[in-house]
Amino acid sequence: MENTTDNKKTVLSGIQPTGTITLGNYLGAVQNWQRMQEDFNSVFFIADLHALTVRREPAEFRQTSLDFFAQYLACGLDPEKCILYFQSHVRQHAELQWILNCNTYVGETSRMTQFKDKSAKHADNINMGLMDYPVLMAADILLYQTDLVPVGIDQKQHLELTRDIAIRFNNRYGETFTVPEAYIPKEGAKICSLQDPTAKMSKSDPDQNASVSIVDDEATIVRKFKRAVTDSGNEICVREDKPGITNLINIYSAIEHKAVSEVETEFVGQGYGSFKIAVGEAVAAAFKPVREAYHTLIKDKGQLSAIAKNGAERAASLAEKTLRKVKKRVGLVAF
Repeated sequence: MENTTDNKKTVLSGIQPTGTITLGNYLGAVQNWQRMQEDFNSVFFIADLHALTVRREPAEFRQTSLDFFAQYLACGLDPEKCILYFQSHVRQHAELQWILNCNTYVGETSRMTQFKDKSAKHADNINMGLMDYPVLMAADILLYQTDLVPVGIDQKQHLELTRDIAIRFNNRYGETFTVPEAYIPKEGAKICSLQDPTAKMSKSDPDQNASVSIVDDEATIVRKFKRAVTDSGNEICVREDKPGITNLINIYSAIEHKAVSEVETEFVGQGYGSFKIAVGEAVAAAFKPVREAYHTLIKDKGQLSAIAKNGAERAASLAEKTLRKVKKRVGLVAF
C-alpha cells in the first residue's frame, strides 16, 4: 500500500503486546483486519507504548512484542497491502499526544471507565499514563486522518473522546483532523472467557484455561474447550440464560463462517461434550496454518526487523504530514 493518495477510506487499529493473540483478538479484530486490508488504506500497529502503563519486565516485554509482530504476519496481515509497525518506532504518536493533552480536559480522562477499572486493579501504580491513555489513543487515530476505527465495545468510550478532541481542535484552529467513526463488526465483536462466559476473553487472564492462543498446539486447544464452562441442561442453542453454550456457538459460528441458526440445527440432539470437542477441533484446524507460519517467522529476526522498519518509515511519512499541519495551526515556529 502506498501513501494514502486514492479515494479509499483509512482504517487504523492496534493491540497491546501482552500474552499472545487470543481467539477473541483474532475473531474480534485481526480477522476483520485481513478483510479490511483489501478494501481500505489500512494501518495496524503494535501498541507497545500503551502497554507501558503497567510495569513490564524489559526482556520479556521486548520478546513478547516481537512475538506479537510475527503473529500479526502469521494471521495474514500483508505488509504489501497494509502498514505494519511498532507504535514506539513512530515518534509522531507521542509528539501529537502532547499537543492534544493541551486540548483535553482532566475531567474527560479521569471519568473514563477503563481508567477507573485499571486504577482499582493496579492501586500501587496509578500513573499518569493510565489517565493519559485515551489521549495517546486519540493521537494514534488522528495522525493518519483515520476514517474508521475497528473497536470493541470496551473501547467505544475512548473513541468518543477522540471525536470530541478532534471536533474541539477543528473548531478552535480550523479543519485539521478527520473525525473518525467506529467500526464494530457484526460477528465476533466479543468472544467470552471459556471459564467465565460473562466476561470478555482476555490474554492477561491468569487462568490458562480461560483463553485460547492462536499459537496453542492442537491438543492444548481441544483440551481447553473440553474444560469450557457450560450451562444446565443439554440443549445447544443461543439463549440469554445459557451464556456458556452461547459463547461456544458464537465461536463455532465465526470460525466456520456459519449462521448461528445453522450451528443450532447441525448439533440438535447432541450433548455438550461432543459439541465442545467439535468447537475445539474447528478452532485448532483454523489456526494450524497460523501456528506453522508463526514458528517460521519468529526464527527470522532479520525479516521481522526489515518489515517493521519499512512499516515505521511509511507510517512516519503519513504521520508527519498531519503533525506539520497541527504545529502550524497551534502557532509553533517552523523553519
